Amino acid sequence: MTHHTHKDYAGAKLGMWLFLFTELLLFGGLFLLYAVYLKRYPQEFTAAGREMHVVFGTANTAILITSSLLAAMAVTAIQRDQRRQTLWFLGGTVLCAIIFLTNKFFEWSAEIGHGFYPNSPRLATAPPGESTFFSLYYLTVGLHGLHVLIGASLLTWVAVKVKRGSVHGGDFVLLENGALYWHLVDLIWIFIFPLYYLIL
Repeated sequence: MTHHTHKDYAGAKLGMWLFLFTELLLFGGLFLLYAVYLKRYPQEFTAAGREMHVVFGTANTAILITSSLLAAMAVTAIQRDQRRQTLWFLGGTVLCAIIFLTNKFFEWSAEIGHGFYPNSPRLATAPPGESTFFSLYYLTVGLHGLHVLIGASLLTWVAVKVKRGSVHGGDFVLLENGALYWHLVDLIWIFIFPLYYLIL
């Protein structure tokens, strides 16, 4: 029985790593597109980058790094069969995700309010590179935001399973995979932040 469980565990881990690889390809493609257009419109990208809200971006970076740490602590806690601590750490991770998305909502509201969105009258009169920058920004960050929402939902579902006792110290692959997905979401943001917020 133990051998069978171990085989399932290895399969589940491999499946997750393959899935994460496809996610990396998706965002890698978007980063490649960014590099191509940055080479074509260096001045316009720099000008557009100055319009970004660095405070929001920095705060969200700190929030996601904290959430990744909490997710890792949740895995350690479940390995020790500390169910209450696991739930606290998972709760903290999901709370960070909610704060991140709330920040993103206010940031986007401010940017859209200032006329920085694809096909806006303001960008229609701006150099084409600026419009390209914001189109890529909304596509990449929007897709990332969707991943944050999925990750938070996944970890909430795992927390319910921990509470019910179906995820425990002897079988925690669901939590481990959920945390891996969350670390990927964090890693992708670590690339997005300097590309869009710190471009000089």
